[in-house]
Amino acid sequence: MDIEFLHENKKTGCVTFLLNNTNAGFANALRRTMMDSVPTMAIEHVNFRSNNSVFYDEIIAHRMGLISLSTDLKSYSLLALCKCKGEGCARCQLTLTLKAEGPGVVDAKELKSKDPKIKPVHNIPIVKLIKGQDIEIEATAQLGTGKEHVKWSPCLAWYKYKPEIEIDTTKNTNPQETAESCPVDVFNVEKGKLIINKENHLRCHLCGNCAEIATNKSVKLHENEHSFVFYVEPWGQLDVKEIVTTALNIINEKLDLFEEALKNTTT
Repeated sequence: MDIEFLHENKKTGCVTFLLNNTNAGFANALRRTMMDSVPTMAIEHVNFRSNNSVFYDEIIAHRMGLISLSTDLKSYSLLALCKCKGEGCARCQLTLTLKAEGPGVVDAKELKSKDPKIKPVHNIPIVKLIKGQDIEIEATAQLGTGKEHVKWSPCLAWYKYKPEIEIDTTKNTNPQETAESCPVDVFNVEKGKLIINKENHLRCHLCGNCAEIATNKSVKLHENEHSFVFYVEPWGQLDVKEIVTTALNIINEKLDLFEEALKNTTT
């Protein structure tokens, strides 16, 4: 198995890469592990000292829980794996505080963290206060995984088979019509011949329009069952490289545990 970087959208942070020399089973395991098992930091408990805004405590707590927090996986551990045995300590959780008075909109940037590495990724609004209203909160953030709650999921990941396109230019008599039939501009026409646009090749989603339009069955489409085009859109807690690397490490650890359990069963 090998990974080939293809593209990064600077605006959304979405990364596209090729996963080669593997199969659909592993590709799907990687996808699910990235979304469900890679831990991130998120607010789990919210203690209200004051809140006379128009929102109930529960609504504000829910909003705060969905704020993406930058995550340092080297400094923190999951609550269940921590030496404190789930009681809560500096190795598995941290405190963020918020104190604001109206009038104005209270944003995520106003959260003050005890660890400068753990802070809101996006400056989203929490609540709007008018004159005379105030809010004071102490929140506790901890590591968790997407399979517990989506607020701990670091990304959205999906993939498709790598498209394979074969063109027989000797049989194709309608290159322009064939090229225009593609909704994602996979083809170009040069010197009266149909060719593949290399920049858009992987955008092909195998809809089959070109194969139907092309004369004499001159265009054939296939799925490469051992190569996958992966798309990973992070929510900001971790970068894509760290998400993929951590997911691969988790898969390897699970395989080692499975191998050990299998040996103990057969002996």
